[in-house]
Amino acid sequence: MKKVILNILIISLYGLSVKAQDTIVSLWTNKIPNYTASDEKEIRKENDRRVSYSFVQNPLLEVYLPSKGSATGKAMLIFPGGGYHHLAYDWEGTDIAKFLNSKGIAGIVVKYRLPNSKSLTENYKVPLQDAQRAMRMVRANAENWNIIPDEVGVIGFSAGGHLASTLGTHFNEVAYEPQDEIDDLTARPDFMALIYPVISMQDNITHNGSKKALLGEKPTDELRNYYSNELQVQIDSPPTFLVHATDDNVVVVENSLLFYLALRENKIPVEMHVYPSGGHGFSLANSNAILKHWPEQLNRWIDNLNYKD
Repeated sequence: MKKVILNILIISLYGLSVKAQDTIVSLWTNKIPNYTASDEKEIRKENDRRVSYSFVQNPLLEVYLPSKGSATGKAMLIFPGGGYHHLAYDWEGTDIAKFLNSKGIAGIVVKYRLPNSKSLTENYKVPLQDAQRAMRMVRANAENWNIIPDEVGVIGFSAGGHLASTLGTHFNEVAYEPQDEIDDLTARPDFMALIYPVISMQDNITHNGSKKALLGEKPTDELRNYYSNELQVQIDSPPTFLVHATDDNVVVVENSLLFYLALRENKIPVEMHVYPSGGHGFSLANSNAILKHWPEQLNRWIDNLNYKD
């Protein structure tokens, strides 16, 4: 009898293990592009009850799915911020996924490589490579994850907002050599939410730490313009939801304002919420009586979005 119980327990634990493994998906099934072997190690830190990662070596997706009964079929890739130096992984990642799940939306956190790593070549190309692959990977797994493949958006915070907006303006560009049939899928987000985002790489507007990490000390004008996403909006860029605080002294509000104007000029549906105060890095802002409503406003916007028109 004890042996039977033990076997049942082992089978049960094995089932739980398989289920848990299904939530973690490596982005690259073959060779990771622009990767070079080094002695560098990924670092996980936990301070003040927050988790962050730096020197990411194996980019991956952490998938949070709502229950099938409440699922809307929508999904959002989540790009945490951190100045392209680290990832604020729970604060602007897994916490956001759990909020989205409460609205029936799949939340998929992207643990993307950071350009300050010595394990990379042509570092500035790498975040977009991971972002494009992440979008294609979600669509490739849409049936398994109960997701509608043309209802997949992105949400990014701070430097993660820059990466999300880079994906939304450079999705048609060949960022890496295709590896498999997954790369035949489109990398275009169906909609974007950019929260206190870095948008521009132009002097006096950009966040200098993010710019330096991504482009280096002295980028060419061509490279700086290429990653100034207010200059890269096209008529097929996705509908966008923007949130920023006027008193943000880390990433100035002009980043969102310039992107709003570029979207408006190209007749892209856009909604922007600019708050008088709140600073930078407020995430869900649960303790702020005014700011804490932005996630509900985002959910309302998604519900009423005619992004297929």
